[in-house]
Amino acid sequence: MENESRSVLLFFIDGLGIGTRGSQNPLDGLDDAAPLAIFQSEPSEVPFQGIVVPTDARLGVEGRPQSASGQTTILTGINAPAAIGSHKQGFPNQALLDIIREHSIFLQLKHSGVDSITFANTYTKKFFERRPRWISATTAAVEAAGLRFNVVEDLRAGRAVFHDFTNASLIERGEAVNPRSPEEAGDVLASIVQRHSFTLYEYFITDKVGHAQDYETARTVVASLARYIRRLLRNLDLEETTVILTSDHGNIEDLSLRNHTLNPVPTIVWGRDRDAIAARIRTLADITPAIVDTLTITARALA
Repeated sequence: MENESRSVLLFFIDGLGIGTRGSQNPLDGLDDAAPLAIFQSEPSEVPFQGIVVPTDARLGVEGRPQSASGQTTILTGINAPAAIGSHKQGFPNQALLDIIREHSIFLQLKHSGVDSITFANTYTKKFFERRPRWISATTAAVEAAGLRFNVVEDLRAGRAVFHDFTNASLIERGEAVNPRSPEEAGDVLASIVQRHSFTLYEYFITDKVGHAQDYETARTVVASLARYIRRLLRNLDLEETTVILTSDHGNIEDLSLRNHTLNPVPTIVWGRDRDAIAARIRTLADITPAIVDTLTITARALA
């Protein structure tokens, strides 16, 4: 990473709330689930000196938090449910796309003089050949800033990761890629973070498994994800790097229902300035401003 003294990774996990102990929660009693095994009314011991902030995903709007509005809020700093009057599930509608296209975190960073920013996830050729009618908040945020999309060739070269970081689903689709262990994927993501001022990574299998109410798969998925995160953190210089992990709403922590939960979500902050950043975060709308301010100060100091 040229001429930069710090980096920030925003690690987004779809559908991970802070639940209670019990048979409804696949994280309860799951060995090696750290740092994801966080429970209400219990102190959290997070590896690598992470700080857990229970974060409000409801944002003062009645109803269950949803993906489109929650992700828009995380990626812009705008309280999207309040702006459109409700929580919006699935993919962003036009009102949410308008918010993203004006306030995308990538766009804010570019306007603030922060260079070397990336979305670490891989897109397949099929996405561009048959562009879907509805796109995710992250895709819209990347497009708003005119960033380059990573493709499968980037993944093969170690410059990108897939949302399924093991590559299993890519292989099932017939892509010529090698499988990755969670540790191998952690190595790759760490190398991406080290080369950029700001990196976003998105993982959403947790939400899909939560909706399916598949207890055993949920435990397998969370255990693998935890290994991936621990290897990532082990490879980063946390004196110069900040890692912020968060989610848009609860789901996988309570498999007694198919819907999203009303639980707060965990925001976990590791590394440089973790205390100051954690102190700023109370709702999903606080994440982008904290990142932009942090990196803008650094960019100005190096100008």
